[in-house]
Amino acid sequence: MLDMIKLKGTQPDMIANNLSPFEPTHPGELILDELEARSLTQAKLAESIGIKPSLLNEIIKGKRAINTEIALLIEAAMNIPAELLLNLQRDYNMQVAKSDVSFMKRLSSIRNIAAAL
Repeated sequence: MLDMIKLKGTQPDMIANNLSPFEPTHPGELILDELEARSLTQAKLAESIGIKPSLLNEIIKGKRAINTEIALLIEAAMNIPAELLLNLQRDYNMQVAKSDVSFMKRLSSIRNIAAAL
């Protein structure tokens, strides 16, 4: 539909639907916000769901991805939907990959080869 609409002076990457956040949101940020809102510590949450505090801390700091099992444990403990956490992780991974210039060049090269087949 955008092809049919000619917007003078508007670049496709500046249209709202095509924008990506400057910094992607890692699900750990949401978990940290919830901990703070509930006055809970990371150590208490880690203990209640049976994981090491260091593992939870790495997720909260965005150093480690959240997986399905941990998302389900957090859902049980904090009532944050596991699907929400996993979708945030997926979106985060996608945004990080798309912001990697060397990976995007590689992807473009593969697309060009595939188009020629």
